[in-house]
Amino acid sequence: MSTPQTSIRTEQCQPQSAAARGRQDAPPPEHTIVIVGAGFSGTAVAINLLRLAQRWPLRIVLIDQGQIARGVAYAARHYPYLLNVPAGRMSATSADPGEFLEFAQRSIPDATAEDFLPRELYGDYLESSLASAELSAPAQVRLERVRGLAIAIDRPHRNGVLQVHLADGRHVNADAVVLALGNPPPARLRGTEALLGSARYVENPWKSPPRFRADETVLIVGTGLTMADIVLAGSQAARGRARIHAISRHGLLPAPQTSFRQTHHEHDSAPLLQAASLSIRQLVRATRALSHDLALRNGDWREAVGVVRGVAPALWQRLQHSERQRFLRHVRCFWDVHRHRLPQSSWAALSKLRESGHLHIHAGRLSALQHAGDRIRVSWRARGDGNPTSLLVDRVINCTGPDYDLRRTHDRLLRSLLAQGLAVPDPLGLGLATDAHGALRGAWGRGAAGNIFYIGPMLRPEHWETTAVQELRDYAERLARHLARRHLQLNSAVVP
Repeated sequence: MSTPQTSIRTEQCQPQSAAARGRQDAPPPEHTIVIVGAGFSGTAVAINLLRLAQRWPLRIVLIDQGQIARGVAYAARHYPYLLNVPAGRMSATSADPGEFLEFAQRSIPDATAEDFLPRELYGDYLESSLASAELSAPAQVRLERVRGLAIAIDRPHRNGVLQVHLADGRHVNADAVVLALGNPPPARLRGTEALLGSARYVENPWKSPPRFRADETVLIVGTGLTMADIVLAGSQAARGRARIHAISRHGLLPAPQTSFRQTHHEHDSAPLLQAASLSIRQLVRATRALSHDLALRNGDWREAVGVVRGVAPALWQRLQHSERQRFLRHVRCFWDVHRHRLPQSSWAALSKLRESGHLHIHAGRLSALQHAGDRIRVSWRARGDGNPTSLLVDRVINCTGPDYDLRRTHDRLLRSLLAQGLAVPDPLGLGLATDAHGALRGAWGRGAAGNIFYIGPMLRPEHWETTAVQELRDYAERLARHLARRHLQLNSAVVP
């Protein structure tokens, strides 16, 4: 037995060959993370990756067909759309809650934490934050901005490297891909097939927000935040003289924001968690009890919404599948109008339009849309009334909000992933199935790819609250740390 041991020790003491020394001294290979989508979520992931202390060479490729760091939400528009959240709660980093406000005060010195500032200014902030993170990043970390439309992802070789294909024929190799695709367009309205392609039917208002004429009658389908944006911008163009009808199933408008003190950390969320384990009915009762308790103490019901929002992922995960279905069918519309609120100035402007008779809100369902000469005849039924009603309008605008049901998606990239089994849609139509780190789950119930991740509103199947900056910045920070750890582990395995 002594001979082999001596032989091993002898071999270990022998000088290394020049080739072996060269392999050991060579720098580790560059790791590439491709981020598809450069709105808030994709930009936030890139910023966090740039700010982390990376030991190994890292290349971050940020791909978007639009302007980097703005996306649809913060693009420059003809109308000064406002953020729906006060400036003091819009920082892109949890480490510095006042970062956005400080940035805003450079151009608006009297801005306060409670002000609702222009969305375009927030885009300026994201651009500035990305540029600053790039300048201060470690020397071995670099950022590339690519203008293009990603249409497919595949793995052509067995080494695990992915290829992201662009519509113009280019492709980018990646060790990991982050999908930050933003909000999908609205679902197509029933009965609109004959109107497709007509200037009188606007299927996605954010592609090109329409301006109203003073003499036209407009029907908007949906009464949420998108409707509010389109009505306020369109009415300004028409000088408040357009006739606008807005219809939704319940005819509910978003509630206004107020300057209330965020103190939900002081409230016990245990009753809410216990109620969610039982049923959505019990959870609604517990939320109402919390709101009533706040009112007795001269509080604001919005604080109850803040408490629920703070533990929303835990509440959602405790609800059984059947209870989630009940929430979506019966409670979601009421949650949305209390959770997603309007700036007081926007709410007051809508109220003024209603009082003047230029804006009419209806609760009901569309029955049919038909061409009537150069106009559109709309048939609809009011809620609780079986008799049809007819309305003649000049334009119909789909403001029903994003359609997260990927079984209906027309997005080429998502359709490609679904066809390959690299992604699966949530059965409730809320988005994508993902694991705790945001990795896509494959068609066989596990991470089929392992290195394709998602961040954005379609995380709802696991977390529910995934649409606001306050939640998405936390997801971005966690995902960046996970990607950095994964990068470290992969390179540690390659380099002794």
